[in-house]
Amino acid sequence: MQNGDLDKYVDMAKGRGADHALIVNTSSISTAPWVRMKCRFGCPGYGLRLSCPPHTPEYDRTRSMLDSYDRAILLHYHWVKGTNSVAVLNDAVVDMETTLFLDGFYRAFGMGCGFCTLCRKCDTTKGCVHPERMRPSMESCGIDVYRTARTNGLPIEVVRTHAQDRDVYGIVLID
Repeated sequence: MQNGDLDKYVDMAKGRGADHALIVNTSSISTAPWVRMKCRFGCPGYGLRLSCPPHTPEYDRTRSMLDSYDRAILLHYHWVKGTNSVAVLNDAVVDMETTLFLDGFYRAFGMGCGFCTLCRKCDTTKGCVHPERMRPSMESCGIDVYRTARTNGLPIEVVRTHAQDRDVYGIVLID
């Protein structure tokens, strides 16, 4: 298949506010063992949600999954503090995955950004109450979002303060 068959999904993402939506080769998506360590030793939410480690795949399993696909759509939103760009991004990822699936891309699978916010508190001892909407974040699965964005020519910088704007990413694996 040519990438032109995915133009309508790129347009869909941009229509939902994405600053960029690129069709990328899955070989350009970087994984590394250190990424989940940043979750474990740096995030106060570690282990508290089913969308976060240790409940998500290790980087090598994610790499194996990525290698079973050829293409993906990488979504970029510039998050201005005080807006809900992360929730908008995560909703766009799930909606795009669903649309792709219904259009015949039966292997479509999305990964968003940050921890899941669908429930106020996640009961990790039971199954997810929103499995149709909850997706793991790229970083929780060991994807190096910084290298992936930069490899694909997209902006991303280290955020130095909580008040600073930032660039957030999601991905939908296609075929």
